[in-house]
Amino acid sequence: MENDPDILLVDDDDDLRHALRQGLELDDLVVADFKNPADALPSIRRDFAGAVVSDIRMPGIGGMEFMARVLEIDPAIPVILVTGHGDIQLAVDAMREGAYDFIPKPFSVQDLGAVSRRALEKRRLVLENRVLRSELDSVSGIAERIVGRSPAIARLRNEIELIAGADADVVVLGETGSGKEVVARALHDFSPRAAAPFVALNCAALPPDLFESELFGHEAGAFTGASSQRVGKLEHANGGTVFLDEIESMPLDLQAKLLRAIEDRAIERLGSNKSIPLDVRFVAATKTDLSEEADAGRFRADLYYRLNVVSLTIPPLRERREDIPLLFEHLARQARARYRRDIPDFTPELERQLLRHDWPGNVRELRNVADRWVLGLWNGFGNGSRTADEDFAGPLSERLAAFERAVIEAEIRRAGGRLKDVYQTLGISRKGLYDKMQKLGIAVNRTDE
Repeated sequence: MENDPDILLVDDDDDLRHALRQGLELDDLVVADFKNPADALPSIRRDFAGAVVSDIRMPGIGGMEFMARVLEIDPAIPVILVTGHGDIQLAVDAMREGAYDFIPKPFSVQDLGAVSRRALEKRRLVLENRVLRSELDSVSGIAERIVGRSPAIARLRNEIELIAGADADVVVLGETGSGKEVVARALHDFSPRAAAPFVALNCAALPPDLFESELFGHEAGAFTGASSQRVGKLEHANGGTVFLDEIESMPLDLQAKLLRAIEDRAIERLGSNKSIPLDVRFVAATKTDLSEEADAGRFRADLYYRLNVVSLTIPPLRERREDIPLLFEHLARQARARYRRDIPDFTPELERQLLRHDWPGNVRELRNVADRWVLGLWNGFGNGSRTADEDFAGPLSERLAAFERAVIEAEIRRAGGRLKDVYQTLGISRKGLYDKMQKLGIAVNRTDE
């Protein structure tokens, strides 16, 4: 794939073919040209990374037959047909059969170059999507739950693998929507406790007057309305894992009772003096720094230190943008299963917006976008998102610089900072990329490997 030309050009007219090749090469496209379609076919493979430009009227194998053979190898290879005036209806029919586009004669090389670049962008996305799907198909274990390629996510997976089998209590720190419960469930499901209950309790969602009963249970008659015995969440989770989400919201008086239960590994139901042994692992999740909350007197320091045997931090999505395409594909697959819909093709505009968005809602927000994409309801981000016009406003020179900066930054994120991949993808030299980065004020940890 690395040595594939950008364009396979097929035309039996020597003068036109040479002129088109020269024009496309002046547009920084790598072209391989052929007079005979049969000579071009050996260059077509399923992993071919370029596009095909072919005349329709040729002796022997015509453009329509040639296109059919190309699409037999891979229906997603873009085929652009060059048509004479009398061939336009034929070209329209070819579009229905899978052609990417057609260009009627006479045309300018600039027009052909523009269409070719759009075709190459679509081909890049197709091949990238196949890699993502292949990567998702091949993963197993924790990598199926904690999806991503970034070093931060790889480190998080490794930490989960190291501590999942231990009984140490854990604090998971992450922003809203970052996947704290996913991490907690992975800790449970890949531990010896997996067959026992996983009990999740949102500390911010329960009224204070019900909290103690929910957590510890009660005996019949323990308080007004307690007509029968109730087993609390901690007792129900015996042998398994208790997930305390938004633990920073727990009232201080209940924090003291929770601390005693954690230290004693035993509880008493409300209205009872009987101690019930407790064999559970506690995983607490928070979006705030509990040590700072303890210093401010809003969280018990002794509870924080008792829970914080191990701490795991989930990076926000905006700090691991290289994970977004893979994670989006993963979430789109889940949406496909839920809604029984096909996943629409990944488009350049979708990719641009996904990579530029700041994701205040993190993975939860990305999941919503994936759901809307699969349902055919997504039409861009709503209020608060910049539009393309706002991104590229001002004089022409400033708009061009902004666009160039956006393209290079997106490629750097996609390549994980590997600049060799960036300048090869963009079709420029190493020095050319560095010069542009310096001119545009793009800072990055440079990795040439």
